Amino acid sequence: MSDYRSTVSSIPLLQAGLNYLEAYVRERLDVYFGRKPAFQLPHSPAFEGNSLLSSFVIGNNLSAEEFVVVMLALVPHLSPALLTNCLGAYLPQGGDFVEFGGVKGTNSRGILPTGETALFILAGDNLRQRVELQKLFGRTHLFAQQRILKLENLKSGEPTLSGRLLIDPDFLSNLLYQTSFLEAFSAEFPAELLTTQLEWADLVLNPTTMRQIRELETWIRYNDVLLYEWGMQRQLKPGYRALFHGPPGTGKTLTASLLGKFTNRPVFRVDLSAVVSKYIGETEKNLANLFDKAENKHWILFFDEADAVFSKRTNVKDAHDKYANQEAAYLLQRVEAYAGIVILASNFKQNIDEAFLRRFQSVIYFPMPGISERLQLWQKAFPEQVILEETIQLSQIAGKYDLSGSNIMNIVQYCCLQTLAAGARTITLENLLKGVDREYHKEGKML
Repeated sequence: MSDYRSTVSSIPLLQAGLNYLEAYVRERLDVYFGRKPAFQLPHSPAFEGNSLLSSFVIGNNLSAEEFVVVMLALVPHLSPALLTNCLGAYLPQGGDFVEFGGVKGTNSRGILPTGETALFILAGDNLRQRVELQKLFGRTHLFAQQRILKLENLKSGEPTLSGRLLIDPDFLSNLLYQTSFLEAFSAEFPAELLTTQLEWADLVLNPTTMRQIRELETWIRYNDVLLYEWGMQRQLKPGYRALFHGPPGTGKTLTASLLGKFTNRPVFRVDLSAVVSKYIGETEKNLANLFDKAENKHWILFFDEADAVFSKRTNVKDAHDKYANQEAAYLLQRVEAYAGIVILASNFKQNIDEAFLRRFQSVIYFPMPGISERLQLWQKAFPEQVILEETIQLSQIAGKYDLSGSNIMNIVQYCCLQTLAAGARTITLENLLKGVDREYHKEGKML
């Protein structure tokens, strides 16, 4: 209910903002078509309450022009017919109105505003004002720095301002629904959201590894205080970089998922196979797109099998080596500049370039679980609905068989399925040992 009430409370200001934009557009058209001698600034909405839009306007001391641009970027999502209706009053027969800008979408039937639309509404044909107002779309403006809105990227040679005015999906989602927008896996965003139903109590790590994970947790909780209240932002780089290394199945991915879950930060596992391209420049382009989307979102980026990009750089023997090294250097640059958490996972620390390791705050080893950890894993693994046969002594099983956490879960799954198929509820020692043998066989080991 709280989310619903928050959304409802923002509706009056959004409606007032749309009314203000419409009045602004009609005032500009009145002047342009000679119905009025001069432009009169419409009456501004009252920015009150605790909605995100009100806080954003007041907190950033937005000018009337900046507020118009924000509302213009919101129009396709809130009132897609607004611009069409405004123009219809002045051009009842239709026709092109080049000065107004705007484009048609593939499915949308309304006018999608462009940078040209914004400049016409704000400045009409006043060249000095048009040039001055282009700073609203520059890299140093708060719209770009805070990832609020931008102009669509166009093919080379197209006027920049003919690009559509695009609102940031996360800003829009927060504005409308009081929740963050989470990217879906796609060619443009090759990363999947990691979630887990497990809790910290379900995670079994050796004490040294767990202590280092707690240090990472401490950074998440207190980093803003250290940087901004204690004034260390001048000496310290933003963000936190960690390497998780160790054999497969030892908890690296689960740990990253739990860090996100209990710090309320989305964790995205980056698919490096979709990022790395054989075409020159494409890998850097893919990485730039990924980090641009993640910027200012407080996401945790988890690079699994990071050896694909972060491996030791080679002596340049051919063009392939040269560009591979360039890709690694570019990724390192983006990782260092990222203000959130970047976690690299690798099975082998020695595969990672030492130049990268020196820039990490933590290098955390996830070893194969020892006997005490294996016993905890066995004890936590079986569901409450089953009974273990009396001949099963988990302490003996833990001491005898060298297995990872994922190995143990595979065995438990096998045993449970065999038990269900037999119409029983008792896990037998025979099935458990068959499960162990299956895992050993998969990894080329002998019992």
